[in-house]
Amino acid sequence: MTNPIDDAAAEPGAVPADATSIDLHAPSDAGQWFGHPRQLARLFTTEMWERFGYYGMRALLTLYLAQHFLFSDTTTTGIYGGFTALVYLTPLIGGLLADRYLGSKRAVKFGAIIMSIGYLTLCFGGEAAKPFAMIDGQRYEVTVEGGRDDRKQFVMDGGQKLQIKGNEDKTVSLIAADGTEARKIAGGQFTADGTRSPFSVFLLLAGLALVTIGNGFFKPNISTMVGTLYKQGDPRRDAGFTIFYMGINLGSLLSQFLCPLLAVGMGSWQGIGWWAGFLLASAGMLFSWSLIQFDGGRLNGIGERPADAPGGKDMLIYAGALAAVPVVWLLFSNLMTYVRPEEGAGLIGYLTSLPIMGKLMFGTFSLAVPAILLWAWRNGTKAEFQMMVAAMVLITFNTVFWTLFEQAGSSLTLFAERNTDLSVFGLFSLSAAQTQIFNALFIVALAPVFSAMWLGLSKRGLEPTIPIKFGMALMGVGLGFLFLVFGAQFADDKFQVGLWWLAGLYLIHSMAELMISPVGLSMITKLSIARIVGLMMGVWFLSIAVAQYVAGVVAQFASVETVGGQVTNLKVSLDTYTGVFTTIGWISVGLGAVLLVLAIPLKKLMHGVK
Repeated sequence: MTNPIDDAAAEPGAVPADATSIDLHAPSDAGQWFGHPRQLARLFTTEMWERFGYYGMRALLTLYLAQHFLFSDTTTTGIYGGFTALVYLTPLIGGLLADRYLGSKRAVKFGAIIMSIGYLTLCFGGEAAKPFAMIDGQRYEVTVEGGRDDRKQFVMDGGQKLQIKGNEDKTVSLIAADGTEARKIAGGQFTADGTRSPFSVFLLLAGLALVTIGNGFFKPNISTMVGTLYKQGDPRRDAGFTIFYMGINLGSLLSQFLCPLLAVGMGSWQGIGWWAGFLLASAGMLFSWSLIQFDGGRLNGIGERPADAPGGKDMLIYAGALAAVPVVWLLFSNLMTYVRPEEGAGLIGYLTSLPIMGKLMFGTFSLAVPAILLWAWRNGTKAEFQMMVAAMVLITFNTVFWTLFEQAGSSLTLFAERNTDLSVFGLFSLSAAQTQIFNALFIVALAPVFSAMWLGLSKRGLEPTIPIKFGMALMGVGLGFLFLVFGAQFADDKFQVGLWWLAGLYLIHSMAELMISPVGLSMITKLSIARIVGLMMGVWFLSIAVAQYVAGVVAQFASVETVGGQVTNLKVSLDTYTGVFTTIGWISVGLGAVLLVLAIPLKKLMHGVK
């Protein structure tokens, strides 16, 4: 599995060589690891276990919010989108602090231990929330019965046990034991929620905040340490980062299978509990920390504090990072209070209703793009300005791509749980959380194929330009959704589609990812005016953070009524998902086609940058 942060870690051009890089060339194989500095093995393993923790936690998060805490789909996807958005922003700060004060190694150690504590905190979710329903202003306790494929929700009304069933017209029916409709509730007069421990919610948000802060220190700096293993111009650098990149994928593969296995089980086995999945993620992260903390001197001289760094700042930085945890906690808490505006509120009504995080992200991005272009127009040459325009156009389309691609962890995971037959050839069944493993599998299998394909096309002068790759990627992510919608026509009588339709979506999305993901950061560094490359990198990651946040917003449009963490009408659920997936699928295909049309003028604006 990859994402833009992982690509930053794995892309050689994105990691500047340290002027003080140690000479690790050896005259023989002594001290070498597959022809590379032996320290690469330790950094490879460190990153693998860090990604094990992160992707294991991420695979569980959406279902944990929806099924353990019984948050609504709107709240669940909002929290998920906000969390992943901040995960993309904090490395900007963590990288800066490491470069100027801490050094990469200290930053990695601090980030690793904070993330491990964060995952451990998520283990303490307490008892599952108790479901209840509000009907015409009166509260009813809800009981949930049955297994995954035949789960039903009931309330007691007038001594009768009545099943709750949602209808396509947004009304809710209460069905008696004989199958007759005992009561019909008008839309808006029925709401479902859960009684949850305030302390457990506090720990949930605290855990996410700790992971967010820790990630900011760890993620940008582990890759910088890899960069210092090679002198400028070392021909082994690209291959070294490729090996490092495989550690990312190996960690995500293992965790997205094992963490859900412990948390929710697989097939007939029901698992141990949510806490076990998060505990395994924490253990992986702790092991990652131990590899750096107890390196036996193997990493001496790598990622050390800058020679000109002022002393005595470490504890101040660590204290400031911990002080930021409650700030992030408040941002997550604010996401939980979000209420979607009424239909017809318009753009202004929508923007004013956004949570604090949404206002900050949209506001900053909306101001940054025109301000930077204005600066480039006034201070750069004509060619530089045109290249900056091309960069901003591609950044915008890239934001759309990741908005749709990142439905994987939210709406597509909920779709897998509710409307997908998860059996594999009738032999065993995956859990919904494990379906995210498809992307990692396809990336591992296809990355060498795409690399060889681009190399072969380049030798023949046929490699597509960056705008064409971006356009093809956008069309690909849209076609993936449309492929799944087509498969929904063949849903069974339980309104579930075959697992292989979902796997097909991930296959198409993985191919699209391989068209756009490897070239993003390189494109920014080549098109940006030299004086503001760092600022443009910041805008790039800000755009990815915005995409993550908007991905949560898009997933909210696929929200369906749930009671006790389960939908009340699987047909309504299937229709809702296919409706949203159809819309975003065609929008993405259309925008991809527009970008293909713009490819020629954009190529001119790029002035030979490939």
